Amino acid sequence: MALGEQTYGFFIPTVSLMGIGSAKETGGQVKALGASRALLVTDKGISAMGMADKIKEQVESAGVKVVIFDGAEPNPTDTNVHDGVKVYRDNQCDAIISLGGGSSHDCAKGIGLVIGNGGHIRDFEGVNKSTKPMPAFVAINTTAGTASEMTRFCIITNTDTHVKMAIVDWRCTPNVAINDPLLMVGKPAALTAATGMDALTHAVEAYVSTIATPITDACAIKAIELIAQYLSPAVANGDNLEARDKMAYAEYLAGMAFNNASLGYVHSMAHQLGGFYNLPHGVCNAILLPAVSQFNLIACPERFADIAVALGENIEGLSVAEAADRAIAAIRRLSASIGIPAGLKALNVKEENLKVMAENAKKDACQLTNPRKASLEQVIEIFRAAM
Repeated sequence: MALGEQTYGFFIPTVSLMGIGSAKETGGQVKALGASRALLVTDKGISAMGMADKIKEQVESAGVKVVIFDGAEPNPTDTNVHDGVKVYRDNQCDAIISLGGGSSHDCAKGIGLVIGNGGHIRDFEGVNKSTKPMPAFVAINTTAGTASEMTRFCIITNTDTHVKMAIVDWRCTPNVAINDPLLMVGKPAALTAATGMDALTHAVEAYVSTIATPITDACAIKAIELIAQYLSPAVANGDNLEARDKMAYAEYLAGMAFNNASLGYVHSMAHQLGGFYNLPHGVCNAILLPAVSQFNLIACPERFADIAVALGENIEGLSVAEAADRAIAAIRRLSASIGIPAGLKALNVKEENLKVMAENAKKDACQLTNPRKASLEQVIEIFRAAM
């Protein structure tokens, strides 16, 4: 990408723990942050599995009391956030632990922003709206997808407008991110597929972003290579520990890429589908990615040719345009092979909502770094192409 007259930042947790068994270090990390009573934010599914209780027991053995809040819903809402704020305050907590996928992490970030700054979570929509630090925050990841355990992004649904608010704030980056593939083993194939395609979308959008840098490029390309090799085996056999481990690295690398290069129209449009229909974020991204990529192709065909190579395509003897087309075809094949629905119609998305969703997508912070500018009608047409 051509560089203009601007500086580039790089945001990442202070500590990142990776590899088999790394979750065992949670208690020590929470204690090292000076916590005495932590709010553990998770969802009801993980709570019912007993995973939250295990983390609570481990952290309490390190000398830190834990209160479990399992009110993080898929596509977490402002209501979820403020319910968690109440539990935090009622129990006089001084730290936050999130356990789960993006929903738990985002809900925890929202709670932390309100605890640290006061006000309502809606006050923080946009970029760097907070002025005070959050409480100490350890994020334990259980899916190889969103990378919310290590990013400055927080996506919360406004229950009045049904729009997903994009909060981008360096202060909500967790202090410690933990990715233990043992916590990902046995996840359902459909969830593995959706979260894996979410990670691929992060890498692709970051690579073609208008503010991509050599650092984010390296992270994005390596993430794409790992996803091309290990996502299908992870979907095929959820107990494949090597595939789980490599996908954990892939989603983290993709997170490093988009946390700093940002995203594009796939995410700005997927946020509207999630807000309107409460659909799984990863599935929405997977369906939109080929359509948005097709639209973006003329802006940076060389970049899509690189993506084709990272996906394992042989581009020898092809023109740049032909190689770029191979990238989109490879994305479509991967999606289909792991069971992603072919289009938005399969998710019961209605034609009559496309215009308002497109209008909201054009206001979403993620679209600012898309490589090709889009009119309202063009965004509507991308939605139609993905139907």
